[in-house]
Amino acid sequence: MRPVRFSARRWLAVAAVAGLALAYCRSGYAAGAWADQRVAGPFVCRADFPLDELQKLLGELAQLQEDLVQSLDVPAADEWIEIYLFHDQATYRTYLKRQFPELPYRRALYVKRNGPGIVLAYRSNELDVDLRHECTHALLHAVLPMVPLWLDEGLAEYFEVAPSRRAFGNEYLPGIRWKARLGMAPQLGKLENKGAVEQMGSAEYRDAWAWVHFMLNGPAEVNDELQRFLADIRAHTPPGLLSQRLEHRLPGSKQLLVTHFRNTSAE
Repeated sequence: MRPVRFSARRWLAVAAVAGLALAYCRSGYAAGAWADQRVAGPFVCRADFPLDELQKLLGELAQLQEDLVQSLDVPAADEWIEIYLFHDQATYRTYLKRQFPELPYRRALYVKRNGPGIVLAYRSNELDVDLRHECTHALLHAVLPMVPLWLDEGLAEYFEVAPSRRAFGNEYLPGIRWKARLGMAPQLGKLENKGAVEQMGSAEYRDAWAWVHFMLNGPAEVNDELQRFLADIRAHTPPGLLSQRLEHRLPGSKQLLVTHFRNTSAE
């Protein structure tokens, strides 16, 4: 089963220590703790281990912003986003317990309060996926006042894989294609009713990814409506429900999604 990742931004109401933790991070959580620091696009990455091995990944994170700008027609982030990496799970877990005691433990976290967001993770076998996922959240929330939960997670799921695998290499694709052959479409209305990350299981993450894939790789009208939806959010205009907007713009959008995945094959 795919592990459910967690965006700590949705727990800020209980994270009273977040501001202190931010200052703690930036000062170096212990004397000499940060062994390396690199700048990649809008990201400042600090780690307690040498970052040479992550240079390619950091380059992908710098490109991630450009990919979001092009795909979603959102502006580039105009604030620094800070990444803090730890060399092992034990060090990372100890830090989180001390600085974010109210937050459930997750392998990687995105936290934002007043000011730039931060991403925290440790060097695991899934670090590249974790960073692309959480940095997608960070970039979106740097330029948008809010993002519906399902869309926030669907976009993060889409952009978390390596760029060459986004359209055809995601592990969700075979299952969605199988459902499409049976005429089954994910229910966007049900996703829109999810208001807390605890309500998002593996099926919801898969279905959110499917709608994002359709909107980014399907008919031009669908992608345009997604961009208009995000533009309304950016302008603080009540955007309504994207499901209703899609259906009004392109009637039969669910069936079009089914057709889209029937015609989408893995490369």
